[in-house]
Amino acid sequence: MDHQGRFRRAALELGVPDDEISRFSEHLRLSIGLYGAAGGSPVGQVGGLPRLPVGMDWPSAEGMPLPFVFSVDCAVLPRPDGFDLPADGTLLFFLDHEEDYEDDTGRYARVVYVPDGTETAVAESSGPEFVEERYDVGAGLVARLPSWFGTDEDDEEEDWDDLSPFQQELALGLKQDIPHLDELRALAHDLWSGDGRLASAYIGGHVDDEVITNIAEQVLAGREKAGEIAVPSGKWYSHVEKEKHWLATEWTTLASFPTASDVFYGSFVIRCDDLAAARVDKALPLTEFTE
Repeated sequence: MDHQGRFRRAALELGVPDDEISRFSEHLRLSIGLYGAAGGSPVGQVGGLPRLPVGMDWPSAEGMPLPFVFSVDCAVLPRPDGFDLPADGTLLFFLDHEEDYEDDTGRYARVVYVPDGTETAVAESSGPEFVEERYDVGAGLVARLPSWFGTDEDDEEEDWDDLSPFQQELALGLKQDIPHLDELRALAHDLWSGDGRLASAYIGGHVDDEVITNIAEQVLAGREKAGEIAVPSGKWYSHVEKEKHWLATEWTTLASFPTASDVFYGSFVIRCDDLAAARVDKALPLTEFTE
């Protein structure tokens, strides 16, 4: 479905100029929310036992099975514009959130892609502690905008102060370029708000600000080490802010979800070109402590 076209047509009907719609749409992404299915055809499952290729062992780390989080059937998921999930096959997500939080190797997390036509079987459980209660999920689209988007000096002071100087500059420029910003933002959320419930997981959307900051720092450090650039003393932070602004277009959230623990939240991020090539093994796991 042409989601950008649908948004443009609805905005034009509201009397918003075309150039404002284009400027706004540069930042609009849709994520796929997964919700407990109440009838209809499910798009995947949360918990339970995964279906793995015949002969494939349950993903593990240091001899311990990784908890299975959820799986989705790519062929029946909604297809947000610009989000290049595989056209078919199954994605399965495994994460030991407690171990991953203290680790930066990625060994306690795994994304498995099973191409369509692969012979699969329900995996055998290695113990009840690795298997959560199973339920089927349906899907709905949710509008996503960057964390700094639409914030201005008239908002709560702490919200504005949480933005970096570079983000404040972007936000002020956006207000000038898009006088109908509030109307467009409301329209996007009216068109795509999932089903009104908290989702069991989300697929796609903008990468969390803290995560893209970390990626930008690593990229700049690598370029400096290679002699490609030399960041002047005292300018590191401003360079990171600019780098992460550009990197945000190259990376996407593959999946984000609450874990079995109330204090940990799991996610996987991936470069857009790796996702388009189904190189999901390149996804980076990132577990956040929420308290």
